[in-house]
Amino acid sequence: MAKHRPPKPRKFGKGALRCRICGTHEAIIRKYGLNICRRCFREVAPKIGFKKYM
Repeated sequence: MAKHRPPKPRKFGKGALRCRICGTHEAIIRKYGLNICRRCFREVAPKIGFKKYM
């Protein structure tokens, strides 16, 4: 017998967004349709054409 019901799927808010690489819910970059967290973005940014300007 199940003790708890499974969590419902989230439609909005922090729990609805996931990083497409590592799956975390924290610090998601949605601009340009990236949908990846900032930590994964730092690894992938040079490969997808982003440059750091100072």
